[in-house]
Amino acid sequence: MQKNNVLIMGDSYSTFAGYIPEGYGPYYPENDKWKTDVLDVSQTWWHQVVSAMGANLVRNDSWSGAPICYTGYDNADVSKSSSFIYRLRKLKEDGFFAQNQIHTVFVFGGTNDSWCGASLGQPMESGWEETDLYCVLPAISCYLQELKQTLPEAKIYCLINNNLQPEIEDALK
Repeated sequence: MQKNNVLIMGDSYSTFAGYIPEGYGPYYPENDKWKTDVLDVSQTWWHQVVSAMGANLVRNDSWSGAPICYTGYDNADVSKSSSFIYRLRKLKEDGFFAQNQIHTVFVFGGTNDSWCGASLGQPMESGWEETDLYCVLPAISCYLQELKQTLPEAKIYCLINNNLQPEIEDALK
């Protein structure tokens, strides 16, 4: 029987140095700016879940500070770096999904969208222009729709942090 292949798409809470792609920003383990009590990869939520499932972690595509939308902290343009949308499109472009069968995706996002001060925008179910994706609500819809289209057979779970703006929490649900 084939193991359940897992992809993590996340922000800081899903990182751990040495377990994310080179060049991505880790949050865990402890760094100079923030002091955390997560010092071993076995303490991360994703390692515990994947281990309990008996699954195979194919990739942990997580980046500390990453929003789903194209607007980062201090109004930075992350449309070609850390945004969830860009990273998903880059995986497709690089042939990741053609080379790897993914059964389960855990999406842990929305935290930085809520905390960075990006414009919420208006919910949109389709017809996004790239400029719309600098706003949170259209970006979440676009991202989740592209993820479902890319992996129509995969189970996709959105993990929602606490204390998010209610509109962001609703969009993720």
